[in-house]
Amino acid sequence: MAVSEPHAEPHAGPRQPRGRLAPSPTGYLHIGNARSFLLAWLQMRNVGGQIILRIEDLDAQRATPNAATQIVRDLRWLGLDWDNPLADDYFQSNRFPIYQEALAELQARGLVYPCFCSRKELRSIASAPHGSDGPIYPGTCRQLSPQQQQQRSRQKSPALRFAVQPGTVVTHHDGVAGLQREEVSQSTGDFIVARADGVVSYQLAVVVDDLRMGITHVLRGDDLLGSTPRQILLHNTFGGTPPTFAHVPLILGPDGVRLAKRHGSVSVEELRERGVAAQQLVGWLAWSCGVIDRPEPVSAAELIAEFSIKKITNKPTQLDDSRALFGRFPLPAR
Repeated sequence: MAVSEPHAEPHAGPRQPRGRLAPSPTGYLHIGNARSFLLAWLQMRNVGGQIILRIEDLDAQRATPNAATQIVRDLRWLGLDWDNPLADDYFQSNRFPIYQEALAELQARGLVYPCFCSRKELRSIASAPHGSDGPIYPGTCRQLSPQQQQQRSRQKSPALRFAVQPGTVVTHHDGVAGLQREEVSQSTGDFIVARADGVVSYQLAVVVDDLRMGITHVLRGDDLLGSTPRQILLHNTFGGTPPTFAHVPLILGPDGVRLAKRHGSVSVEELRERGVAAQQLVGWLAWSCGVIDRPEPVSAAELIAEFSIKKITNKPTQLDDSRALFGRFPLPAR
């Protein structure tokens, strides 16, 4: 079955509105991710759509024991629900055969090639960095002959890169960020779809999952806006229809960097244990991004009718000390 056919899974079928909550169990659920999940949930419930819960535990080395269980508990406490049973096949760690099928299709079509470059070699490339993805890849291994590939394979296992054709431009309209246009060959170059140890990349895994699960809408933090052109390119390659994307601003610490533990970032669990009611947190999260006018207690269900993606601010929320939330209750600059 082709990867682009979503009918292999229980919630596939006609393209009815379907979004997803896709937490990574690398630690606690902090308020920044909680806000993105709340908005993704509201977007679908507002139009009578479905929500899929998927655990993105692709990177086993970063996964934290029991984190998935705790995140599910936190989401339920916030009043969020979903339309699939959280069975084994909704954990990425159990979906490797599906990803390998997709990878084999790309290989059979000649769309990927082996890359033997080391991290040190990639760091030495004289090119502008591309965020966390490192420098733009110049195609060093793309021109290797089959004989050269075979010779190098005897010395080390290669990663696999998707060959981006020169001049490839991806254009899409983001629900919050507006019109986006990127020439992928100039912004990222050929990108990794499988590591040398055989684990597929995040970009490939989420595209395969979204296709298989019939996802039509993706709402997430704008730290992933840069990943979208590559994901759209892969959607098109597999013959699928890309989801409609919306990237919401992040909650930042006082230094203007994404809220993290070093800023005293609080988890949903910590707030609950301090006696904060779910409605208090939901109301603050909704107010902080413009969905409601005042930071007053409200349930997630009560926000469904209020939701409009047009209300979401395109500016990040900045907190001086997230530990003071619902204590001194600092009001962030929006």
